[in-house]
Amino acid sequence: MGWKTLDDMDLDGKRVLVRVDINVPVADGQVTDTTRIDRIVPTVRDIKAAGGTPILLAHFDRPKGKVVPEMSLGQIVPALEAALGCKVTFLDGNYGAGVAALGQGDVALLENLRFNPGEESNDDGFATRLASLGDVYVNDAFSAAHRAHASTEALARKLPACAGRLMAEELGALDRALGQPDRPVVAVVGGAKVSTKLDLLSNLVEKVDTLIIGGGMANTFLAASGIDVGKSLCEHDLADTARAITQKAADKGCEILLPRDVVVAREFKAGADNETVKTEDCPADAMILDAGPDSVAHIEQVLERSKTLVWNGPLGAFEIAPFDAATNAAAQSAARLTKAGTLISVAGGGDTVAALNKAGVADDFSYVSTAGGAFLEWMEGKTLPGVAALSD
Repeated sequence: MGWKTLDDMDLDGKRVLVRVDINVPVADGQVTDTTRIDRIVPTVRDIKAAGGTPILLAHFDRPKGKVVPEMSLGQIVPALEAALGCKVTFLDGNYGAGVAALGQGDVALLENLRFNPGEESNDDGFATRLASLGDVYVNDAFSAAHRAHASTEALARKLPACAGRLMAEELGALDRALGQPDRPVVAVVGGAKVSTKLDLLSNLVEKVDTLIIGGGMANTFLAASGIDVGKSLCEHDLADTARAITQKAADKGCEILLPRDVVVAREFKAGADNETVKTEDCPADAMILDAGPDSVAHIEQVLERSKTLVWNGPLGAFEIAPFDAATNAAAQSAARLTKAGTLISVAGGGDTVAALNKAGVADDFSYVSTAGGAFLEWMEGKTLPGVAALSD
């Protein structure tokens, strides 16, 4: 893949700078969701087991280059210690002296990198100061890899560098999904607007065999094909774009699947009166809020014959029942096929994790990425600076 892992590095007696993403939700000084902290534990433990001293580098929120006390990483330390099962030394002042005082195998956490304007500007001087604190650099923050910041890009070029366990797992999953996938490959792309996913759709039609489009995005494609979508969410001004993507897919041999039947309602609220109609029969005064059962059956047929699935976005207004039915059913089918060993399923970005959790299947997919922007940019075929720096 062009990048090294922890297994390729000599860490014994080395100070190891580890870029992590522990930008977790906090309320009243307490971490309310430790998922991101839990996912860095294997990397930190393996560095300690190899004789290294992990020094964690991270950001929290958006202080914009200024010291904002309520955005201090100090409040993360108790949750970090609980997850790692060891003491974590918090360094918020003289980094050099603090690092020098660490013993082999100790764990340290530096204060919020974004307190320094050099972090987000990818300042070479700031990266050089960070590099002076360690012997080896490990990037375990795929979710920040799409940003060319000092701790993700410049620093990686100043020390022997590799991917941490989480980063390697993420890159491996994405390579299995779009880099060198088992075919046929199907992609599910949903969400509200085509305009936010133009690059994604354009790249996917070159990479996958079938593209299933759902959510509000599907309405734009339906309208572009001449179907009246009533009062549905729809970007009518992107009709030409939708037609161009459809033509590109045809040229590349990619089949695009749009809903055959839809669930419509006159108001968007839980339990709203609704009906299922053929797509071309959407009433003029109604909104399309989900794909119908015939559409789901067709999706399930495609999943049955596919070997790889990439999923980004829901098929309907999944936040409100009963408009979560198509997303739930399709996700549960994908999970069943994954558990049976016939489908590799990789999902991520935006509402996707929430939708899969709501369907009760997030743990049954091959890999679910918690990286929003980075996951999307990878799917769009873009080069991620934090990954490129590891490969150079």
